[in-house]
Amino acid sequence: MTDENKVSAGWLKLASSLSHVARPQATEAGTYVNLPLERGSTVVFPSLDAMQQTGRKRYEHVSIYGAMGSPTQHELEKAIATIEGGTDTQVVCSGLAACTTPLLAFLKAGDHCLLADNVYGPTRRFAENMLKRFGVEISYFPPCADTATITALMRPNTRVVFTESPGSHTFEVQDVAMLAEIAHAHGALLFFDNTWGFGIFAPFKHGVDVSIQALTKYPAGHSDVIAGAVTVADTRLWHTLRDAAIQMGQVAGPDECWLTLRGLRTMGVRLAQQAKSALHIAKWLQTRPEVARVLHPALPECPGHTYWKRDFTGAGSLFGVVLKADYTVQDMQRMIDALKMYGIGASWGGYESLILPTTGGITRSSESPVQNGPAFRLQIGLENPDDLIADLEQGLQVLKSA
Repeated sequence: MTDENKVSAGWLKLASSLSHVARPQATEAGTYVNLPLERGSTVVFPSLDAMQQTGRKRYEHVSIYGAMGSPTQHELEKAIATIEGGTDTQVVCSGLAACTTPLLAFLKAGDHCLLADNVYGPTRRFAENMLKRFGVEISYFPPCADTATITALMRPNTRVVFTESPGSHTFEVQDVAMLAEIAHAHGALLFFDNTWGFGIFAPFKHGVDVSIQALTKYPAGHSDVIAGAVTVADTRLWHTLRDAAIQMGQVAGPDECWLTLRGLRTMGVRLAQQAKSALHIAKWLQTRPEVARVLHPALPECPGHTYWKRDFTGAGSLFGVVLKADYTVQDMQRMIDALKMYGIGASWGGYESLILPTTGGITRSSESPVQNGPAFRLQIGLENPDDLIADLEQGLQVLKSA
């Protein structure tokens, strides 16, 4: 299969399961296609014994109290676990909460956490501020480091290796199976931010212990939901994670969960189109004299492309662009301001196209693929790709005329 076909193939394979997962069963009396939205805080029981019996089922998807999850949230959790290939999912209030909740659940004072140098910026800030304040040691590994380098960075007290592949700003794809092997050999867990690869990367088949999702992105898909998810495939890990989520009051609102379930239904076909358009635009940008490098995992020039080719069944809609060093950051800013089809904003994964400068907004300890020229990232939406290319072309004319 060519890379052009592969970028959308994995998404289309999901289409049937996305249409049927977490759906109500048809009854003789008739059943609505979609699950009802259920809001509530207090759950009442017919007897004290019934309440106590239910209260002991906190590891199951049952209604105990609104702050421990709603029926709508529980159905979303089942759907996410199915798609990720895990056994249990905890839905939380945001993508960042999905990163921080398991870190708090599995780390304690005196432990060491080794993070990929390309992790989501807010995750890095949480590690540098909150975790360090709680007595957790923090260090970073270059995203494309080899086995020897990673092994040398492991410590006797390393309990978590946290990675994100590809990185959402610099797009290095990592050898996740290698990271899992090293982490497990040293008694550590591998946490994996799978937001870019949700549905097209099977984390637990590659040794991941805890898979993290920003449901805000592809699953919700319409830029109107903030939610996250943490998935595991081990009962012991589930109990630790679930207890921590309850103790921290980590829960998502039923409306956000319902909207995410609704968004999941069309994620496969949305992303099949968006992935195809993104690769088409990325290849067009490769031909432009103003562009030094395009960082799209499906392109051979992207760091770790061989791992994308080996491990992923598709590609996402987000990629990076590095301009030639002849241009300044101010030149790039004028180009961005001239665009008409691309919104300027954070986040990604919705139906609309976005652009965001990455130069000046990334903290790194090691060399970055976006450090040699002004850089930005593109989120490609459902617009006609020819219209998006035409807009970029006029923006590049502004860049050159500066």
